[in-house]
Amino acid sequence: MSPDLAGRSVVVTGGGSGIGRAVTLAYRASGAAVLAVERSAERARELQTDGGPGLRVLVGDATDPAVLEEAVSRASETGGLDHLTCCVGVFDYYAGLGKLTAAELDAAWTETYRINVLGTLHAVRAAVPQLRRRRGSITLTLSESAFFPVGGGVLYGSSKWALRGAVEHLAADLAPDVRVNAVAPGGTSGTRFGGLSSLHQTQTADRVRGRDDRIARGTLLGQAPRPEDHTAAYLYLADPEASGVVTGTVMRTDGGRRFA
Repeated sequence: MSPDLAGRSVVVTGGGSGIGRAVTLAYRASGAAVLAVERSAERARELQTDGGPGLRVLVGDATDPAVLEEAVSRASETGGLDHLTCCVGVFDYYAGLGKLTAAELDAAWTETYRINVLGTLHAVRAAVPQLRRRRGSITLTLSESAFFPVGGGVLYGSSKWALRGAVEHLAADLAPDVRVNAVAPGGTSGTRFGGLSSLHQTQTADRVRGRDDRIARGTLLGQAPRPEDHTAAYLYLADPEASGVVTGTVMRTDGGRRFA
């Protein structure tokens, strides 16, 4: 049975690039009314053009409680909110703890956890009242780094482990009204994942030479996934008919991570 989100209202944070963009467009193609939050005005315009009618884009910081509350309010105008997907994240580009000063560590830890963990929890907090009314669901975005010491440094990896724990706790906290699950993608080709501004990391993932080959070598399937390759997992978890008895679960879309 193909996922069918017709008539469902969905909010996606970080919907303007990478996996978030692919998921936003997949939800829209499945019939959902989608409101995406995206910080970049340029990416927001591109997403709006590609998503067409039925997709709204709110330009703003998806870790800002006021922006998130506005997003939930707008998405709920026609009857409520059915689903929240969180895709906002920042990468640490393998920053080694031993190479950071104490001040750099303080700043980098604060930035990483504010965006990856606190920003996600703010989104959940804003959405929960509306989701309870519709017995809706939440999908968080983790990483292969939430299971293995790969795909990032200790800051990024530990933030994703924190979100892995949040899935379990939120599933229990919000039951039985709201289902909470996550997708844990592996390294993905064609993303523009940004680094830590506190460490002056200006590169994006799509410009790292040899990255796709390295990702492929580290998976059992021998391939580097594209953002679109992860969308089926998100669609399944957002569809209450398909996954109505699934909560507290993390679906790994990492190509079969292996150490190589």
